[in-house]
Amino acid sequence: MQVDNVIQEKSLKDSSKKQKITIANDYLQKLQQRFAFATILIPFIGSILAIGFFRLSDVGGVEIGLLVSMYALTMVGITVGFHRQFAHTAFRTNTPIRIILAILGSMAAQGPVIHWVSNHRRHHQYSDQPGDTHSPHVYEGKQFSQLRGLWYAHIGWMLNGEVTNSALFARELLQEPAIAKVNQLYLTWVILGLAIPAYLGGVMTATWIGALQGFLWGGLVRIFFAHHATWSINSITHLYGSRAFDTREHSTNNIWLVIPTAGEAWHNNHHAFPNSAKFGLQWWQIDLGYWIVRVLEVFGLAWDVKAPTAGMIEAKKPKAVKLAREETDFR
Repeated sequence: MQVDNVIQEKSLKDSSKKQKITIANDYLQKLQQRFAFATILIPFIGSILAIGFFRLSDVGGVEIGLLVSMYALTMVGITVGFHRQFAHTAFRTNTPIRIILAILGSMAAQGPVIHWVSNHRRHHQYSDQPGDTHSPHVYEGKQFSQLRGLWYAHIGWMLNGEVTNSALFARELLQEPAIAKVNQLYLTWVILGLAIPAYLGGVMTATWIGALQGFLWGGLVRIFFAHHATWSINSITHLYGSRAFDTREHSTNNIWLVIPTAGEAWHNNHHAFPNSAKFGLQWWQIDLGYWIVRVLEVFGLAWDVKAPTAGMIEAKKPKAVKLAREETDFR
């Protein structure tokens, strides 16, 4: 698996010498900025409105149920689909499952699948170095560098208008008809992700207020929470947390973000073994995304599931930790 990682990174680096990692096009850059601004602002406004409805209408089990269930589904789309399946091919599955995962991930309103994958692969190639999509270390050596870096890695990078070159970072997805079509219909899936909770809220309460509450809580509030959970991996887990492995960037494991990100917050583990479907490498490290992959595997819907061996994990640990363990064993 490590050999595959090296080959993949070398291939991308060789290709990037011939092609630029971003597309210099004023129209596309302005369009990107507008989409980013709307993506950030609309769920925020929706969340404010939802909180305001506490004064006008009860928020109960239906609204909370729609929020939690829609959040869970779209986060599965992000961590299992966009990330482990499409960005890293950490397991193999059939085309219908790939389409379902791509649609669920699109409902999270974090950009089309090919756009998301391209940015993430670029992040891995240039992690915390010039060229990284969203490193919080971009202002190192400057005043208020950490605070400015947090803002940039969390939200600011989306507003700079950069368009990552998908032909360089995700060529195989562009050439896959089914996924290219899902990518093309991105806004349809975002709207569907808003319409489903609105419809269910209306049906379960038999009121238009219920439909509005479903739209707000299962739609916009859910997107707001999912956004900031995912973006915290870009920002917080490259600044705060523990490092179990020696990696070439500043990735960390942050236990406080594990549950809301479905295991994504074992981020140092992920950077140590990027093509692994398993992020939680210790028995106590909860990894909800990997559990979903295992369920798919049990039912024959996933195969070739990649995970590091005990020897690979030991080899990646810092030398000081290994020396201390050897001294303890000797005693």
